[in-house]
Amino acid sequence: LDVRGAEAALLLQGLLTNDVTQLVAREALPRALYAHALNVQGRCLYDLILYRLHESPEEEPHILLECDSGVLDAIQNHLKLYKIRRKVNIAPCLDLSLWAVVPGEGAGDIASSLAKCADQALVLTPDPRTEVMGWRVITKKGANLSEIIPGSHLGNIQDYHRHRYKKGVPEGVKDLPPGVALPLESNLAYMNGISFTKGCYIGQELTARTHHVGVIRKRLLPVHFSTPLPKDSIPEGAEIVTESGKSAGKFRAGGDELGIALLRLANINEPLCLNIAGDKVKLTASIPEWWPKTAGK
Repeated sequence: LDVRGAEAALLLQGLLTNDVTQLVAREALPRALYAHALNVQGRCLYDLILYRLHESPEEEPHILLECDSGVLDAIQNHLKLYKIRRKVNIAPCLDLSLWAVVPGEGAGDIASSLAKCADQALVLTPDPRTEVMGWRVITKKGANLSEIIPGSHLGNIQDYHRHRYKKGVPEGVKDLPPGVALPLESNLAYMNGISFTKGCYIGQELTARTHHVGVIRKRLLPVHFSTPLPKDSIPEGAEIVTESGKSAGKFRAGGDELGIALLRLANINEPLCLNIAGDKVKLTASIPEWWPKTAGK
């Protein structure tokens, strides 16, 4: 979504968990910002990556919002609902393509080679969520990526999702069901997606309280299944249980032998299994290596 106008940043600041002023105030970094839009109960509605397109603070704010394509209209309506009389234009960008540049095993210094080709892309920036997600590139539709990023090879969307699930990075409405997912359980703080000092935004009270109480008992974690999952036959939010049959959490999404699940941290070192139509599929959970070192205690 293209959001531009004198009051674009002001509108987004009141709706998102992160501090949008960081994005528009400085000429240098960051060029991208991760955030959630919450409902009044403090549950996640949409996960977004914001990109700054204007070059300097003197220019009129021009921001791109990356979102799950399935909720593009819903997000547009959400923004328009709160726009009231603000000077902001909101429109879908149908002429742009979004790419993820995921580093391979021996990628070496990807940053310097990417910097050389930055002028050929509309936006080229490190993924703001975590280093393990590589870079984000936005180009005009039809651009040749292998020219922009020499030495790269084109994967498919499944490769991208496999990488995300392996690393435990949630994205989109399947991983973060609107009105259900809680931002801190969804690792928003670990993914640079929240400011605890920015002041009011919708859904802030519960999130701030949870943060200051400091106890988060469940988190989204990468899980590995003993056998590949059957395609599409897993009901949303299927129960994950311990050996004794006690509930340990809920499956969110996945493919083949990888996935992401909301699990009680107290149970993650036990043998766990997912109930699918009477069958039990064993799984193991792990703490992602990109989490802060004090995490997962």
